[in-house]
Amino acid sequence: MAILVGRETRVIVQGLTGRAATFHVGRMLDYGTRVVGGVTPGKGGSRHLDLPVFDTVAQAVQETGANASLVFVPPDRAADAMIEAIRAGIPLLVCVTERVPLLDMVRVRQALDGSATRLIGPNSQGVLAPKVAQLGVMSTASAARGSVGIVSRSASLTSEIVAQVTRAGLGQSTTVGIGGDPVHGLTLAECVELFVEDDDTQGIILVGEIGGSDEEQAAETIARLRPKKPIVALVAGRHAPKLRRMGHAGAFTTERAGSAAQKIDALKAAGVQIAPNARQVGEMMRDALSSSRH
Repeated sequence: MAILVGRETRVIVQGLTGRAATFHVGRMLDYGTRVVGGVTPGKGGSRHLDLPVFDTVAQAVQETGANASLVFVPPDRAADAMIEAIRAGIPLLVCVTERVPLLDMVRVRQALDGSATRLIGPNSQGVLAPKVAQLGVMSTASAARGSVGIVSRSASLTSEIVAQVTRAGLGQSTTVGIGGDPVHGLTLAECVELFVEDDDTQGIILVGEIGGSDEEQAAETIARLRPKKPIVALVAGRHAPKLRRMGHAGAFTTERAGSAAQKIDALKAAGVQIAPNARQVGEMMRDALSSSRH
């Protein structure tokens, strides 16, 4: 069993006919993901990748029974695409678009309030449940079905950690890239809680980075839940200079908040094992799972 996605997930793709979507949706189809259609305003009634194209999300949902949407829409129009999906009642919404304007994301968060939609992203690699479904741009090359849940703010580190977990003989239940933007949907804390409740996830890896307060909120959730499952965390950016944006809008440390040290201290206090560097995450999880079984 995976979190967020399953074999019953039926996906539509907003912006299906664009170049990036064409490439990555082709990969998703090859992987076995149930992509049932796409949405490109003005191209309704056509077909792309042998999939039906609709003018609106509401039409696509009505015709295909879709219960998930993947947004491949340029940054200046991504918020409107997300809001359209939210209003259409899509349960799972994944946005891979980078550089969505901050104030646009405030509008999206307002639309999410009271809705039935769970948003992942923007600036997300997506969700990967090995041998079940892939939504987004995440590499599947090193993925293997297993018992470790991975949630990450960092795209590049996600691929490295997935490969380590596979080499350790553990595999992944689900890997979730929540994105690194300062205003986003699913949080580290919410994802950790989903993994704690998932019977097929035996260990959890949390990949954080400087900026924001996601890691501190995750620490609070872990301290409250006191899960028996081992949790290993890596926090990137220990040596990043303050008041300088590193990579993207979310990776920004101020004088008062967002530093790697603050995040590490909070996670340690909640009982999380902290990986000293990126090379040891998979090995630490293997050892932690071994210890928990004895």
